[in-house]
Amino acid sequence: MRLTIVGCSGSYPGPESPASCYLLEEEHEGRTWRILLDLGNGALGQLHRHADPLAIDAVFLSHLHADHCLDLCGYYVMRKYHPTGAQPPIPVWGPAGTAERMARAYDLPSEPGMTEEFDFREHAGPVDLGPFRVEAHAVVHPVAAYALKVTSGGRTLVYSGDTGPCPTLDEVASGADLLLAEASFRSTDDNPPDLHMTGADCGRTAAKAGVDRLVLTHVPPWHDAADAEAEARAEWAGRVELARAGATYEI
Repeated sequence: MRLTIVGCSGSYPGPESPASCYLLEEEHEGRTWRILLDLGNGALGQLHRHADPLAIDAVFLSHLHADHCLDLCGYYVMRKYHPTGAQPPIPVWGPAGTAERMARAYDLPSEPGMTEEFDFREHAGPVDLGPFRVEAHAVVHPVAAYALKVTSGGRTLVYSGDTGPCPTLDEVASGADLLLAEASFRSTDDNPPDLHMTGADCGRTAAKAGVDRLVLTHVPPWHDAADAEAEARAEWAGRVELARAGATYEI
């Protein structure tokens, strides 16, 4: 699998990156398959730098906060009004109520909403799509939220989505080749529970799960990302780096 960081800014787009969006690509049966993990605000424009947005095979949403899903609105417009004609619907997996949430976001009637452009499906069991197997596991956050585990060719990426530290993430990340973990909080602050992770939390999760590589993401623009990296390194001796828009990884 090839992972491209389309956007990694936490909570809202920052000066160096749009909000959360991660492109996964894999050659399979004579063509390139492409899926997106999240499509947060600002990400659709940057996606053009890395792939034709009309060549995406599916979108998987970790949860329905704006910084993880709102650019589906622009994607809806692109797919509905593209000069080459209306595009066929593509599957969008997400929490229950995704179709209604996106219709409200664009001030559309609930019927048809965006259902002619997207085939909305609720996270349930594993999804096999081309070379990818995608599993969604519920984690802790103020709204329904999921960590996403993607496997292809015996290699595994685990994306935390937004979550506080929890046993589910430790279990899902076990043995992952790459753990893409959110580090929104700093340990020096008084943080609310079950909302986000610190860099130290990410390091501890990586240690417990025995991952090969840890990539820290979703650091808000108001924090220095170097603090998150330092916290993670203090808790885990393995490979750690900060996500940056445009970076790619072979998994």
